[in-house]
Amino acid sequence: MAEIQLSPCHDELHRPLKNPANTVSLPRPARLPAGRAAASLRAARKGLRNRREIPTITTVLRKNHQHPAAEILPTHTAPLFDAAVARAVELLQAGGVVALPTETVYGLAANALDPAAVRRIFEIKGRPATNPIIVHIAGLEMARRCVADWPALADTLAAAFWPGPLTLVLPRAAEIPDVVTAGGSTVGIRWPAHPFMQAVIRKCGFPLAAPSANASNALSPTNALHVSRSLRDKILLLVDGGQCQVGIESTVLDLTVHPPRILRPGMIHAESLLAAAPECGFSTADDRTSDDGGPLRSPGRLPKHYSPRAKLVILSWTAAGDLRSVLKAHKLDLQGTHIIAHSVIPSGVEAAQVCVIPHDPEAFARAIYAELHRCDDAGAQCIVVEALPHSLPWRAIADRLQRAAA
Repeated sequence: MAEIQLSPCHDELHRPLKNPANTVSLPRPARLPAGRAAASLRAARKGLRNRREIPTITTVLRKNHQHPAAEILPTHTAPLFDAAVARAVELLQAGGVVALPTETVYGLAANALDPAAVRRIFEIKGRPATNPIIVHIAGLEMARRCVADWPALADTLAAAFWPGPLTLVLPRAAEIPDVVTAGGSTVGIRWPAHPFMQAVIRKCGFPLAAPSANASNALSPTNALHVSRSLRDKILLLVDGGQCQVGIESTVLDLTVHPPRILRPGMIHAESLLAAAPECGFSTADDRTSDDGGPLRSPGRLPKHYSPRAKLVILSWTAAGDLRSVLKAHKLDLQGTHIIAHSVIPSGVEAAQVCVIPHDPEAFARAIYAELHRCDDAGAQCIVVEALPHSLPWRAIADRLQRAAA
C-alpha cells in the first residue's frame, strides 16, 4: 500500500533560507498511514511544521554525479544578497544570461534591449522564435519607456497589482527588439515583486527579458535546484532566492483590444481585475482565439507546455475503489504511477506514491510544480492529478495542468 505524503503548504515552502552556504531549502512531506486520510487533509490545511533542509545545490548534484557549470550564489543575508546583485548586474551589463528568482517562477534573464543577449535565451531554452518574452521592469518610468502608448487603464491596474504577477500587453516602443516580441507590434511588461529581481533591474538601469529558466515546454522551476538540474551547464550564474511564493506564471492581460483580453490566466483573475477597474469588461482568450492572425502576444499560449517528463493524466474519482477502476480503464501501471490529490484522498491504492496538496488554489499553485518535479525525480512513469474545481480561482492552475497533459 502506498504511503500518503502531504505536500507542504505555503508557510513551509517560503520560509527564508537559514543555511550558511548555497542552498535550496525544501520541506519534507509528512508520511502518514493511508487510513488517516481525513486527518491528513486537516493537517495539510493547517500547515506542517516538520521540515528538513537540503544541503547545498552543489552537494546534491555531486551526490548524483552531476557537476554544475553555473556559479551559484545565495541571498539569505544582506551581504550575500548585495554580492549576488552585483555579480548578476556585472554579467547582464556584459550581455550575459543569468537565472534569477521571481515570485512566480525562476526566470532566465538578459538585457531586453540587447538583441544578441535575448537570442541567447532562445538558444539556451530551445525556445521557438515565435514565442514572445515578457519584459521585466522596476518602476512606472521604465515601464513607459518600453511602450509606445500608456493608457489610463494601465495606470489603474499598475496601482492595484504592481509589483506583482500581472503582465500588461501594450504597443511596443521602438527600442524593444523584434526578437523579444516574436516580430509583433506589442510587448508584455511586468514589474515583479521579488526583491532580488527588483534590485537587479534597478541597478542595471535597463529592463530584463526573462522567460522561465527551463528547457522550452518543460516544467517551470520554482526553486534553484530545479534550474540547476535543467540548465546547469548552459548558464553563467544561478541566484538562489528560495522557493517562489506564487508558484505559477503571471496573468497576461492585453490592453490593446477592447474589452481588455486575458491571454494567459494567472492568480490575479478576472474578478480581481474587475474590482480594480469596474468600468471595464474583461474577456478571456482561449486557444481558438487568434492573435489577429499575427504573432503571439503572450507566452503560455502553445497547446503543450509546462510538461513533466512523465505522462500526466487528469482524472476524477469519488473513492479509492472508484480510482482503481478509473486507473484500470486508462491502462495505467500502478507501480509506476504517482497520484496527486487535493480532496478525495485515495487509500488502499497500490500506487507508487500518493501526495496530498491542500484544497486551496493559492497553496496548490505554490506547490504543484514542485510536486511534479518531485514525481519526475522519483522516476514516475505516469502522474495522475485529481481534477480541479471549475471555479474561477482554480482556472489558471487548470490551464497549466491541461497544457502539461496535452
